[in-house]
Amino acid sequence: MKKTPRTPRLQRTQRAVRRESSLVFLCVLCTLCLLCAERAANGCAERAANGCAESAASGQEPAAPQTVTAAQLQAAIGKLGDLDYAARTTASRTVRRTASAQAVPALLQAVAEQPDGYVRFRALVLLTGFNDPRTKDSMRESLVSPNDRLRTVAYSFFEHNPDRAMAPQFLTALDKEQAEFVRPALVRAMAALAAGSAAAGDDAARVRQALLREVARGEDFFRSAVIEALGDYKAQYAVDALAAVAKLEGPLQDDAALALGKIGDKRALETLAAIQRTAPRQTQPSIATAICLLGVNCESHEGYLVDVLKFADKNRGFQELLRGAAGGLAALALAGHPEAARALVEIGVPSSDPTRAPVALALATVALRNTALMMTMLEKLGDREPALALLAEGFDMLEEDLDKERFFAFARRTYWESPDSSPRRALMQTLIGKLDF
Repeated sequence: MKKTPRTPRLQRTQRAVRRESSLVFLCVLCTLCLLCAERAANGCAERAANGCAESAASGQEPAAPQTVTAAQLQAAIGKLGDLDYAARTTASRTVRRTASAQAVPALLQAVAEQPDGYVRFRALVLLTGFNDPRTKDSMRESLVSPNDRLRTVAYSFFEHNPDRAMAPQFLTALDKEQAEFVRPALVRAMAALAAGSAAAGDDAARVRQALLREVARGEDFFRSAVIEALGDYKAQYAVDALAAVAKLEGPLQDDAALALGKIGDKRALETLAAIQRTAPRQTQPSIATAICLLGVNCESHEGYLVDVLKFADKNRGFQELLRGAAGGLAALALAGHPEAARALVEIGVPSSDPTRAPVALALATVALRNTALMMTMLEKLGDREPALALLAEGFDMLEEDLDKERFFAFARRTYWESPDSSPRRALMQTLIGKLDF
């Protein structure tokens, strides 16, 4: 039997789909939860002592960052790695809502000194939500940490905050970093550096050359991450290299086709039109998405993606097509097509697995990477609850911890800055409750 090669996009959707099989296990846990009711009640009392009971009882987000005692803040940071979901979620809530002047020094200390590696990781993620200039130094130090999670967060930080001075260090790391989740974050940081205002100079040129080299060498999993990053950062210098990959039938053909569409260079149209005639069925959604992103027959190609998603929803056994169509609609939404996001909601809300998980994941990806489009769409929905439930499921599947924290920080900041009783503030309040942050 032919084994399907792994790529980052495929792994994310496969993990999402596996949630269906985990439901049986969750049913067993529900029984155990009944036995834990008394303990949970005692836990509420403890959280009340930490200042959380009032907020939980009212369900109302505080109107501004809060001041807590030093002991309460340290206790919350210590519980960021608690095995109990409610305990660590409550701890994160407490830290996120603490005033920056108090929270940032405590988080910096935790990142540097906490003996628990997972607590250090969570503290570093939470630190990014305060937009403090000292965060950058902590991220630089984390780049050389033996903790894979810390390095992943640090590279993700520099993806969103490109710094040309980091190019030599990134190039050195590229030759030796092999950790499964760290290397994709590294190549995204490099792609961002090569594309942004820091892209001038010899170091940036060396970064571009290194990324082009990585398109054609190494494991497919890592090559896929490079190809996706080049597409997301519109790397016109990579069009020829990506076109060469797109012409070859195989596990990277759909990634390369989609990347060409994201870059937006019309030179790719000839390649895309050629492979559209010969590529296998499961690759067609990515090709259709790419051609639409180039501005050619977009309405018909988008309609094709919607039809494929509806077909796969009603006919089991077409998982690759389903994932391709959901991912294609997400890519269109990220490029500014609100109707693509609406289609994900309209098809995803009434669906069940195996359709629901890939659609939820696609919708959550849109929320992270085109937050403005997502907020506008949610504000216009008459009944938001089903859409927010779908979005929450997608967030649970996402592994982009720093990107999720950026979204959470945006939602809290928007809530605090919006007028009382305004629709935007009401939406943020609902989001905060539904996404449990």
